[in-house]
Amino acid sequence: MTLGQAIALGIVQGLTEFLPISSTAHLYLVPQLLGWAKPTTAFVAVIQLGTMAAVFLYFWQDIITITRSTIAGKTRLGWMIAVGTVPVVVLGLLFKKQISSTLTGLSVIAGAMIGLAVLLALAEWIAKKQRTLEHVGWGDAIVVGLAQAVALIPGASRSGCTITGGLFLGLTRETAARFSFLLSLPAITAAGLYQLAKEREALLATTDDVFLLLVATTVSFGVGYASIAFLLSFLKRHTTWVFVAYRLLLGGMLVWLLQSGRLAN
Repeated sequence: MTLGQAIALGIVQGLTEFLPISSTAHLYLVPQLLGWAKPTTAFVAVIQLGTMAAVFLYFWQDIITITRSTIAGKTRLGWMIAVGTVPVVVLGLLFKKQISSTLTGLSVIAGAMIGLAVLLALAEWIAKKQRTLEHVGWGDAIVVGLAQAVALIPGASRSGCTITGGLFLGLTRETAARFSFLLSLPAITAAGLYQLAKEREALLATTDDVFLLLVATTVSFGVGYASIAFLLSFLKRHTTWVFVAYRLLLGGMLVWLLQSGRLAN
């Protein structure tokens, strides 16, 4: 990996982690289109720590408030986030081999891109979208947590799945996105640290490897912070139809490229 590739992958991760268009899909697709080596699952998981640091920084006041209120027994939101994290942890451990091998094929990614686009469109069409974060209950946390687990399939998009689940439950677009970001913190942070510890010999084999990993993670942090601010502001005034259209176009393009033999699965 070159310095330019590390920066590019950091930008891709930061831009796409929070938008409902799948960061994993883009991190696998961009290198294929440009003829670069495919990044490992461990590399992808570790640079996600940069975007998780952006979530911690952007929502630090919310996190402190929720933590204090949960400990004091004034709110159950902290416990709900913990419960909502369970499905993705359990299923991630059960299917970790498939997630890092067979599920990374571009045909799977294309199908997930299109499938989630359809579900997001349905959520935009039929959901009432009136409830705010104060209205989130145990059932909401479990349903959105299960939706987050679906994002273990590359191309589905963690934010896309959780925002879609939130919309179906009647959350406002901004609330669905905000809850999605908060719910992502435990699982993605744990996954990144786990992969860093497990694959540290390969990821940190040389000084260059360490430098490039730090560059990609730092870039993903800066771009990710801007991406959070953009999406929350955007969803206050707009629907998610632009993301539905993007997913359908990209998924359709992938199907065409695979069918025509221009890309290998």
